[in-house]
Amino acid sequence: MTVPAKISASAHQNRWPAAAALFLATFMNLLDVSIVNLALPSIRADLNATSTQLEWVLVVYVLSFAAGLLPFGRFGDAFGRERMFQWGIIGFMLASMLCGVAQNIEMLIASRALQGLAGAMMVPQVLAIIHVIFPAQEKGRVIGLFGMVSALGAVAGPLIGGALVSANVAGLEWRPIFFINLPLGILSLIGVMRFVPKIRTDQRVAPDWAGACLFALAVTCLTFPLVEGRHLGWPVWCFALIFLSAILFALFLKLQNRRAANAKAQLLPMSLMKDRAFTMGLLVVTLFFSGIAGVMFMLALFLQTGFGFTPLSAGLATVPHPVGVMIASLVTARFGSKWLDWRVSVGALVLFIGMAVLQYVVGHADETLAAPDFIPPLLIIGLGMGTAIVALFQSVLSRVSGPDAGAGSGVLQAFQQTGIAIGIAVTGQIFFHIVEQTSDQAGYIAAAKTALWYPIGVFLLLAIALALIARKP
Repeated sequence: MTVPAKISASAHQNRWPAAAALFLATFMNLLDVSIVNLALPSIRADLNATSTQLEWVLVVYVLSFAAGLLPFGRFGDAFGRERMFQWGIIGFMLASMLCGVAQNIEMLIASRALQGLAGAMMVPQVLAIIHVIFPAQEKGRVIGLFGMVSALGAVAGPLIGGALVSANVAGLEWRPIFFINLPLGILSLIGVMRFVPKIRTDQRVAPDWAGACLFALAVTCLTFPLVEGRHLGWPVWCFALIFLSAILFALFLKLQNRRAANAKAQLLPMSLMKDRAFTMGLLVVTLFFSGIAGVMFMLALFLQTGFGFTPLSAGLATVPHPVGVMIASLVTARFGSKWLDWRVSVGALVLFIGMAVLQYVVGHADETLAAPDFIPPLLIIGLGMGTAIVALFQSVLSRVSGPDAGAGSGVLQAFQQTGIAIGIAVTGQIFFHIVEQTSDQAGYIAAAKTALWYPIGVFLLLAIALALIARKP
């Protein structure tokens, strides 16, 4: 069942200032993610964290974010998207403060979980509001700008994060990376309150708490053993949890089908899941982000702990990746909705090449390793991501009607975040398994080289499969 959305008559007049305020929050969210990667070695030293706990600093945010996207995307449709966004950004700022004052690794992990939930309230409303207030002929352009802003956040993250951690502002070490969210959040909140129109539905929708819990449990049961399995020695119950996650997800789909049959709103609209192109798009999104997420996490530790890079120099080394994303996003935005399937396929092929080149650079690293060595592979990887992701998001969201925009955006980003969690967990498993056996530079080289086989395989598979799909009339 769809729930029509209502907006004020002036909604389209203020659409660009509204987009600026919404994109600032997107920038803040992505800035936070990329900053945390660079701060991991500092966090480990300050809070005496284990390698598994470092993974949880990243993964718990992604898990809570993914678990919240479906319900909050739908609640935005039902209760007001701009209202849900405002609650989310306030919660994100408060959680960022808690992260910044964390006294131990357990408090930091718990605060990151709250931050992820607040982000889940905020982020799906961005594309949902954009989807409603912009006319069809401008949507390709504005989604391209969304990709560019996302890339800018990723560019700024390593630079600002590296500078803040290296400068050790007021002796706070890594903590300012979270405090920086406060002024950005305030500016975004003011802009949203001023320019984003009220978006309401014709009727209230009863929250699907059972569905939200089932989805959250399914994602957690899948990811928890992937993160903890190596540390615990892979006991039988880890494999049982992975099997249980499949059962829980099947129950979740059954519940959503039942709600659809009873004309009730679903967290995962069954009308979308019956669309083969939409479901295939979700699978591709999950694989794409699983292939890239763990690489950035691994490189931060490889450069700083393995080769003694400062946080700032490590940040500079990774900048070519988001620069490539930004360049490709700007160029491909000019194509609008043309050649979407081929753009995704070409992007996957470029990513495969970039990952292979990165593996070569890592495998031949020595004492002379420097930031410029990473320009070719990371720039290629960024160009591949920018080429593929904008087209992929356009393709998936084009299958979503306006009334289901919030739920559709939430579904898309939930699978994106699930892919990120899987990527960090799988790459972390491979990387730490080797590093913890021998922590010298040779060990870091072997660990990074081996871990890169995962994204190389993912993007080769995607490049071949998507080329075959694109060739079909």
